[in-house]
Amino acid sequence: MAPVRVVVVWCPDWPAVAGAAAEGLVAQTLVAVVAANRVVACSAAARAQGVRRGQRRREAQGRCPELVVLADDPERDARVFEPVVAAVETLAPGVEVVHPGLVAVPARGPTQYFGSEPTVAERIVDVVAAQAGVECQVGIADGLFAATLAAHRGLLVPPDSSAGFLAMLSIAELHQPAVTGVGRTAADRAALVNLLHRLGLRTLGAFAALPVDDVASRFGLDGVRAHRLARGLDERPLARRDPPVDLTVTRRFDPSLERVDAAAFASREPAGQLHTALASRGLACVRLGISACTEAGEELHRVWRCAGPLTASGIADRVRWQLDGWLTSRGSHPSAGITLLQLIPEEVIGGQALQRGLWGESGEDDERAGRALVRVQGMLGPEAVLIGVLGGGRGPTDRVRLVPWGDDPIPAHDADPPWPGRLPAPSPPRVPARTLPAEVFDDAGRAVKVSGRGRLTGVPYRIAVDGNPPRRVLTWAGPWPLEERWWEPGGGRRCARLQAVLDAEPAGRAAEPLAVLLACETGRWWVEGIYE
Repeated sequence: MAPVRVVVVWCPDWPAVAGAAAEGLVAQTLVAVVAANRVVACSAAARAQGVRRGQRRREAQGRCPELVVLADDPERDARVFEPVVAAVETLAPGVEVVHPGLVAVPARGPTQYFGSEPTVAERIVDVVAAQAGVECQVGIADGLFAATLAAHRGLLVPPDSSAGFLAMLSIAELHQPAVTGVGRTAADRAALVNLLHRLGLRTLGAFAALPVDDVASRFGLDGVRAHRLARGLDERPLARRDPPVDLTVTRRFDPSLERVDAAAFASREPAGQLHTALASRGLACVRLGISACTEAGEELHRVWRCAGPLTASGIADRVRWQLDGWLTSRGSHPSAGITLLQLIPEEVIGGQALQRGLWGESGEDDERAGRALVRVQGMLGPEAVLIGVLGGGRGPTDRVRLVPWGDDPIPAHDADPPWPGRLPAPSPPRVPARTLPAEVFDDAGRAVKVSGRGRLTGVPYRIAVDGNPPRRVLTWAGPWPLEERWWEPGGGRRCARLQAVLDAEPAGRAAEPLAVLLACETGRWWVEGIYE
């Protein structure tokens, strides 16, 4: 069966637009949104100055010194996008949010009401500009994928012509957020696109011309799904099931939810419950309905469409974004707090994509531990349970970022750069919570420092840590000099690191020698890490 006609409303550069709006910046501001030290979105004005997606932050700022850099924030994007969704919904009920910046709706209803597809597109553009104050582009085609690419070009593709429209487009179009989702799915699709390009398949039409059996044997399930998109078909065949009624998760709140942080925290438990109920039946959700009622009797409802099966964290993210949008949006802000929340799996598929790994990955022990951590957060607050996220950096404190359990594990710095002056492996497993001062002496008892050329002024013989008696040095390595941000006037940092193994303390106070990582800055030593 051919895909249904879909209307897609796309707001270009939405993360940059939403970030500028949240910061109160004017539309012509040079803005870039950065995640993991790379540009993920930028405004049209910044793009005209040479800023591009995928650039490193430093390169983007070098091309455009006036660039305003904002952090990536999906919650902010969803919150600011709510007025756009509400505006589209006034003309076409049944709007589905694909991701902040992109919504889809079946074309049949609004086309019959307004008379033609061009009229529908014109009315949507006008109402979004009038009610939400932002620009958008509309695309109409057979299927979500073709309609999304049509929206990027502001085109209305005639019925039964999506395959021809797609045939001349680049193979890179398969890597779209609307069809690849996030996380591992997105990485797999990016790898597939790269492989197809290296094999000489540069267009969607060239890929679509391959026999599906050959695609399945060479590229697997993800290749078959991508092949269907290239042919103008839906990614998944029509094998969807109507979810059982008892899968709907309902939560009542007393007192009502009025603050964004309380609503975000309250969304985690029902999201996990819905995911567990679906997984127990071998199902996974691909369209999630979120409904809420307020103390004033207002009823709110929104549908989120996802490219891949939603995980527990994926469900919680969408619920958090939606509640944030409802509670803070100007256009659809409820007059009272939320007293009831319902999560409705509007569409489910077989959950084979979420089966547990052969060696127990994401098994029951992990899920039980996750629920325990959520309960601790419920008693003590989200900041009471933190996890470490490893990223790029030169020292142990630079590489680890602590984030609350359940939040996106985004590293503070991109791990890809070479990071000259980076500490050699292994990294110390313990990093002191407070600064531990240290002193380094040579065999004559003189203090050992680091010269301006990054060399030690003597051979380390004894080291005193945190005011304790000096302990003899068994072996040492270093120093590793480091100079950061030397180009900044009045800024920058010069440091040198030293690894040392210290003898056991006297009187049997320590059973084993102590291995430490020392750092020297402005003539003072301190313990930066402890090896175990």
